[in-house]
Amino acid sequence: MKRIVSICLVLAMALLLFAGCSDGEKEKTGGTLNLYTWAEMFDPDVLAGFEEETGIKINYTNFDYDETMLARLEAAEGGDYDLVIADDYIIETVIAEGLAQKLDKSKIENYGNINPIYQGQFYDPADEYTVPYGAGVQTIVYNPDKIQIDVKGYGDLWDAAFEKDLAIIANYRVIVGMAEKVLGYSYNTNDLDQIDEAGELLYKLAPNIRLIKDDNVQDDLVSGEVDAAVMYTSQVTMAKLADPSLKVVYPEEGIGFGIMGMFIPSKAPNADAALAFMDYILRPEVSKASFEYLGYYCTTKAADDLISDEYKEFLVLPSDFKAEDMEMIGNISAEAAEKQDAIWTRFKDLCE
Repeated sequence: MKRIVSICLVLAMALLLFAGCSDGEKEKTGGTLNLYTWAEMFDPDVLAGFEEETGIKINYTNFDYDETMLARLEAAEGGDYDLVIADDYIIETVIAEGLAQKLDKSKIENYGNINPIYQGQFYDPADEYTVPYGAGVQTIVYNPDKIQIDVKGYGDLWDAAFEKDLAIIANYRVIVGMAEKVLGYSYNTNDLDQIDEAGELLYKLAPNIRLIKDDNVQDDLVSGEVDAAVMYTSQVTMAKLADPSLKVVYPEEGIGFGIMGMFIPSKAPNADAALAFMDYILRPEVSKASFEYLGYYCTTKAADDLISDEYKEFLVLPSDFKAEDMEMIGNISAEAAEKQDAIWTRFKDLCE
């Protein structure tokens, strides 16, 4: 009798479990995901949805610069964090130093949703370590009612029409690279003479600079504090949404192109939580919400058709973009980086 009762109880419990999962709800795994990236990279509702669905609590900590992240990861010897999102060039260094682990793609069911244009890049050529999360290009945005010349590229920014009226982002590789591109050189040149030449050209831009900052440049443009800016994609998105009359220019000298990537540190405490988060973000509807919040190009191909019309212009890479018109900003030699850094320091002094 006791055996019959026990069997009945087991069957009843099994039926309850089956009924609880019959609507497609996944079993909650719990634990903690230690997420390390810049601030405001995710819609809070997206993060809350992941926690609710999986039971995994997200411990979200931030860094300011990629180099800060690398130093922390080196100090932790690839531990402490489960998932890191950083820029392409620094990920190349992370992988080279053995601080990232290869992905178990069998646990990322939505891996096939990635847009292949963002894969096979210099920092992870075999796509063994990373999942892309957003991409951007450096563009010029200006108020055509105030700037009375037809801007086609970086070279136009030296025109007197921009005197004390131009804001630029505070990324020395982008800005020194801008001068390199005007001269017909690569963003990634290691030729010290070419870099010197670019520096001399960049110094001549100083009279036109009003602001050098990384955060919220779009606010200064929209408010009229400046009438032109060199900005990141997310800032361009916000500026155009606030003021559709602003004009966006993809520089004729060539477009600086960058990708942010998610990777799992080599000694991540909870790699499975990181894989679950990657899989969650790659769902089309979750990617839609994420990139409409973030403002960078959507790297989940399956989400492109879901992007709202008001965002499509900014979040879906234009079909006429050609790979040969874009150049990714990668790592350069220590000597080249030191020279660029010195140029950048002098340039900022001249702009004061």
